[in-house]
Amino acid sequence: MRRNGVRLVSLAATAGMVTMSLAACGGGGSTTAAGGSNSSASGGWATAQSAQAGGGMDALVAAAKQEGALNVIALPPTWADYGEVISTFESKYGIKVSSANPNGSSGDEMNALSSTKGQSTAPDVVDIGNSYAQSGARSAAFAPYKVATWADIPDGQKDEGGLWYSDMGGYVSIGCNAAKVGGTCPKSFKDLLNPEYQGKVAFSGDPTNSNSAFEAVWAAALANGGSADNIAPGIDFFKKLNDEGIFNKTKATPANIASGATPIVLDWDYLNISQAAELAKSGITWTTSIPTDGVVSAYYAQAINVNAPHPAAARLWEEYLYSQTPDGGQNLWLKGSARPIELATMLKNGSAVGADKLPAVKDVEPFLPNQDQITKAKSLVTQSWANAVK
Repeated sequence: MRRNGVRLVSLAATAGMVTMSLAACGGGGSTTAAGGSNSSASGGWATAQSAQAGGGMDALVAAAKQEGALNVIALPPTWADYGEVISTFESKYGIKVSSANPNGSSGDEMNALSSTKGQSTAPDVVDIGNSYAQSGARSAAFAPYKVATWADIPDGQKDEGGLWYSDMGGYVSIGCNAAKVGGTCPKSFKDLLNPEYQGKVAFSGDPTNSNSAFEAVWAAALANGGSADNIAPGIDFFKKLNDEGIFNKTKATPANIASGATPIVLDWDYLNISQAAELAKSGITWTTSIPTDGVVSAYYAQAINVNAPHPAAARLWEEYLYSQTPDGGQNLWLKGSARPIELATMLKNGSAVGADKLPAVKDVEPFLPNQDQITKAKSLVTQSWANAVK
């Protein structure tokens, strides 16, 4: 994916996004629940495992329009251009999208599937970290469905039975307001130990339920001698930051970033980049750097709620997100500086728009822990985090 040195990811290099997924390994085996294949004869879209099985795209669009609504959750409008993704879907199909808890975490999404079961306001779909996707598949929370571009999603980046599929991703990065940190922004985890950053380093969530924060802890582990088998150095690193008064427990929301309450933020590169665009309107300069000593990247994943109140709209939403048209989800995510899962195919067929604007990445070996390693790491973070930053 990368060559020696730091550079903008080229079009050819970006095609190697298959190496980016934190949870790609171990995702190949299907966990599809019993039920078998479905068709329009089964009496509805709630069991259709593809558009073709349900009667075709025209039938899916008609059914989704008849439902007239779609419930999504934890999709901030500035997250990978999701604001435009949602508005374009609404205008394209005349379907009203209700967006709940836009600043929620992957854990919040999974909890909502249980707490709202059977309600008309339940999420139809979720956009979650791949580790959450795999655990959700094992718990029978998702309905199997394969989009028309299924073959363009790399193997290992999807459940072979269609219970989840990677959508877009990015790199753990350091966002910074130089005016609030003495003029010099950190470029590495080592830099974060600078005493001048007292009370300035924050997350956008808690690593026990936020995928981006969890990955940042793992990136810090790699920067301090850790590995796919050992996330403990990352926990120790943030304990040190906390003990020295550098770590800031305030959640890095857009408002807190704009006010200067969280001047250094560890988050996905595409989110820090989108913050920069918004802050520039207020005359604030926000820089984004991928740390040179702890490079970690990961995808998020889509899945359909097995109890979706709008099953046709849920499936049409997925078809839209994985569309490679100029106004489809793949290109709109790319517009938001995220790396869409079908980018390799899009580069080959010429449908990708703006891939040359992706941020710089240092040449490193891909970080690809397997599911057992992820489970072990999540367990240790869950057990240790509160005490580390108390």
